[in-house]
Amino acid sequence: MKQILRLYAIAHAVMALLFALTGIALMFLAAREGWIALLDAESPSHMSLSLIEALGILAAAVVAMQISQTVAEEEVVRDAHISAPTRVRRFLSRFMVVLVVALAVEALVTTFKAREDAEQMLHAAAMVAAVGLLLAGWGWFIRLNRYAEELEPEAMAEAKQEDRKLK
Repeated sequence: MKQILRLYAIAHAVMALLFALTGIALMFLAAREGWIALLDAESPSHMSLSLIEALGILAAAVVAMQISQTVAEEEVVRDAHISAPTRVRRFLSRFMVVLVVALAVEALVTTFKAREDAEQMLHAAAMVAAVGLLLAGWGWFIRLNRYAEELEPEAMAEAKQEDRKLK
């Protein structure tokens, strides 16, 4: 069984590496798009829209890098198996922070695009509403999860002890 778990750790390490490489590629793409926008701008509004699109690409890079870091820390370094309420809350919270920020940036990009194309305003409003729903759902999950954590205080102590592996 230990060999199988080791294979999972290796697979998670490869996934973390691929997420990191994708994040780095997206970062360079965002820098390139931003540079092109600064050099080849037809008008100030076109330049600002191109820069905001580069910002959206950069937000996707942050998502990829954060997922890479989370997978590496939780599945490879800590070798933690997500079963305790504390572990689930911590893992999902890290992911949700990244997801909410990325969606909020994308909603901002869409809102700026909607200034020139009014048909996209409904899409922008839907994205802002989705961010609000995600935040509300996440808050509700954390509140309910807190009660479960109080039933298993040893899981919180174990999670804190695992954090020492990262220092």
